[in-house]
Amino acid sequence: MSTILVTGGTGNLGALVVRTLRERGHEVRALSRSSTEYPVDLRDGSGLDAATAGAQVVVHCASSPRGGDDTAAGHLIDAARRAGTVTNLVYISIVGVDVVPFGYYRTKRRVERMLEDSGLGVTILRTTQFHDLVAQVTASLAKLPVVPLPKGVPVQPIAVEEVADRLAELAAAEPAGRVADMGGPEVRPLEEWARAYLAATGSRRRVLPVPLAGRTYAAFRRGGILAAPGRAVGRITFGEHLERRGRGAGPR
Repeated sequence: MSTILVTGGTGNLGALVVRTLRERGHEVRALSRSSTEYPVDLRDGSGLDAATAGAQVVVHCASSPRGGDDTAAGHLIDAARRAGTVTNLVYISIVGVDVVPFGYYRTKRRVERMLEDSGLGVTILRTTQFHDLVAQVTASLAKLPVVPLPKGVPVQPIAVEEVADRLAELAAAEPAGRVADMGGPEVRPLEEWARAYLAATGSRRRVLPVPLAGRTYAAFRRGGILAAPGRAVGRITFGEHLERRGRGAGPR
């Protein structure tokens, strides 16, 4: 079995990837700034050489919408080269990073290019938004008297545990470049997903769809973040996700 390094190993996705890989018999190093065994700061690369030493695979789950993903990826690529043992660097990206001119997406696309040009063996998986993200955005906005959301943006959420399973599968395989996208089983406007969340949580907040201007909003409305129909491979619906949350059940 391989020694696999997981960045963002304590995060929502990373922790599931770590657990899945360990269940499948791999030696896993979970990286994060708070880790006692492998403390790593991707912002400056500190701790990376010790963490990557002897590792065969890296699963790169760490990401920040606040910026810096390209800098972090540069440090990770450099460390993987120095280690000399890394044969596959698996990266989780987002459907639409090449068509939606959103700042965070542009950075994710830049990281994809950095990996493709790195000379390392790489695997890139793009997925649609997680169920958790839709729920978190709605919950945050529900603190207001009404819930304002961009009008008419189709969203295709997928279960994070299904993505974790796929990443674990890719980590155990040969590098494959960009693999087929993953999308959730249903497509609905964001405001409908928000209403479903509010109903499931007993909130009486009213959703206010807001039309916006600009190229980014137009790209979202055109379905720029949707996977192709044939890539709607997720099985767990948003309704099932909400039922699990209501029962207090975690992923799986």
